[in-house]
Amino acid sequence: METELYKSLKEVPKGSLERSSLKSVEGVQLLHSTADNWEKIACFQAKPDDLLIATFPKAGTTWMQEIVDMINNDGDIEKCRRAPTYIRFPFLEFWSPLPTPKGIERAAEMPSPRVFKTHLPFHLVPKSFWEQNCKVIYVARNAKDTAVSYYFFDKMNLIQPDPGTWEEYLQRFMQGNVVAGSWHDHVNAFWEKKDKYRILYIFYEKLKENPEREIRNVMAFLEKELPDDIVQKIVNHTSFTAMKENHMSNYSTLPDSIFDHRFSFMRKGDVGDWKNHFTVAQNEEFEDDYRKKMAGTSLKFHFEL
Repeated sequence: METELYKSLKEVPKGSLERSSLKSVEGVQLLHSTADNWEKIACFQAKPDDLLIATFPKAGTTWMQEIVDMINNDGDIEKCRRAPTYIRFPFLEFWSPLPTPKGIERAAEMPSPRVFKTHLPFHLVPKSFWEQNCKVIYVARNAKDTAVSYYFFDKMNLIQPDPGTWEEYLQRFMQGNVVAGSWHDHVNAFWEKKDKYRILYIFYEKLKENPEREIRNVMAFLEKELPDDIVQKIVNHTSFTAMKENHMSNYSTLPDSIFDHRFSFMRKGDVGDWKNHFTVAQNEEFEDDYRKKMAGTSLKFHFEL
């Protein structure tokens, strides 16, 4: 299945893809192809030992995938270089026009214990994950940095809807008219459910501030013990610099027909980069919208370190 996927991606002709449109599923904007096959995705059957890495897009998904893979493989870097990230971890709701196996098809083929990724909001995650009491690692990143990162990703990813200008994109982001819907609803729902289900809620900013501490939190959640030297090895291997240079994690193996490599998948990874893109007026409007949508929640984010 892995070889088939890799080969089929390489064979996609440059210029053959059209950017997708959005379609709503239960009030959430998803890629049209995902929405058209929603019933099959929603019926996916999880197993009790499945692990789901859940995020709003551009919140540290690939970073957490690499951390989990290193922990599961006892810090063996060569094992974690067995294939690119998008092959190692099936993207649960991925159902694109590409001639490739779909996310749930690849997931069904995986031997247990399985690890998947998803950008689905809480209420759209297949119910079997909650019925089977699966472990979920949720990574949340502050809204401003997420919006900037998502904008540049959508410029790069030729499957995603055309992002337009930054001004236009920021408006759509605030309205929830991007793939995965409203950032505010997404982060709040998982926060509210984290004590009812086996959800480890990780903040991107805390992971940047002290990666060793947060990696140890992930290890404890996965019930994994590793010696200090291996933990440090994981910290070093999953640093932004190391991952940006690692062809198995930086998405450079995807062909130009899918990703426009004039843009970098691993762009900056900073906390506070939003200040280089938001105008004063945009920041004031965003702050006003943010206060209204985050009123009443105990969830707090850091917008700089």
